[in-house]
Amino acid sequence: MTRLEHNTPALISDTPVWCIAGPTAAGKSALCTKIADILPAEFINVDSATIYQGMDIGTAKPDAEERSRLKHHLLDIVDPAQAYSVARFYDDATRLIAEIQARDHLPILVGGTMMYYHTLMHGLAELPSADPAVRMQIEAQALQIGWPAMHQKLVQVDPDTAARLAPADKQRIGRALEVYQMTGKPLSVWLQSQTTPRPAIPLRLISLEPSERQKLHHRIEMRFDEMLEQGLLDEVQALYQRGDLSPELPSIRCVGYRQMWPVITGEEDLKSAREKAIIATRQLAKRQMTWLRSMPERMAVDCLDPSNAHQEILQALQSDLSKHTQN
Repeated sequence: MTRLEHNTPALISDTPVWCIAGPTAAGKSALCTKIADILPAEFINVDSATIYQGMDIGTAKPDAEERSRLKHHLLDIVDPAQAYSVARFYDDATRLIAEIQARDHLPILVGGTMMYYHTLMHGLAELPSADPAVRMQIEAQALQIGWPAMHQKLVQVDPDTAARLAPADKQRIGRALEVYQMTGKPLSVWLQSQTTPRPAIPLRLISLEPSERQKLHHRIEMRFDEMLEQGLLDEVQALYQRGDLSPELPSIRCVGYRQMWPVITGEEDLKSAREKAIIATRQLAKRQMTWLRSMPERMAVDCLDPSNAHQEILQALQSDLSKHTQN
């Protein structure tokens, strides 16, 4: 991650840019539909999985009907073999916000990739350059004890960063350990103390949160089974048959794809892979909730009570828009 050296597009309006965040399966898409029914909204996806082309079912992308009714941005913009950085998201999102405002529409950020939100809220940190020797040492140790064990090492020296990373996320775990070994300072401290000025946009965060964790877990299981019924395995098969993709890529490390890949290669049976995918999705939801609950300024609503949640959110949006229109 590097400091941006470009000029952020000037925003047309000082109306706050609303963000709809929440754990996976919290009902963000349904809320977007409700908003689009009464407001001239356009949605900027804050999601590190829906950016990939050919990965539709496992990322729960809006279907063709929804796309015809709602204006979505940052869907299908990257081939799964390509990388997409946090810095590129910052560039894309700030440009889109300005363009949407210029059309007198309401830009709404929606998704569950928390690092993307963090980048918009706090800018990009200028971190120490990579050290190949330190990285080789870390990777050699990981070969001996495994990345989950390396994740536990990160918990000891940088619990804040470890809390938002999956135990199998070797790229980010490796980088966090590398920064700590090189500087003696946790990555989370670097991000807090070495940031660029906060982006010149007022952000307001709506957080869809479950009042009962077990009900969200049930939703996650049901949704994954629906993905399997819709053809998730065929989708992964098509990606595998390309021949240029592997589990080392960020695209294939996405939850669901990572667990289904060994089914295609014959290394795992579907029943076992399904269970692992559901567990991984629950763990992702837990990390998302940890991040959201660290933000006391958020507007938290119960995603398990969608009728009241939608009404409360729509009232807040309309009130805010009315207030800024009068000004």
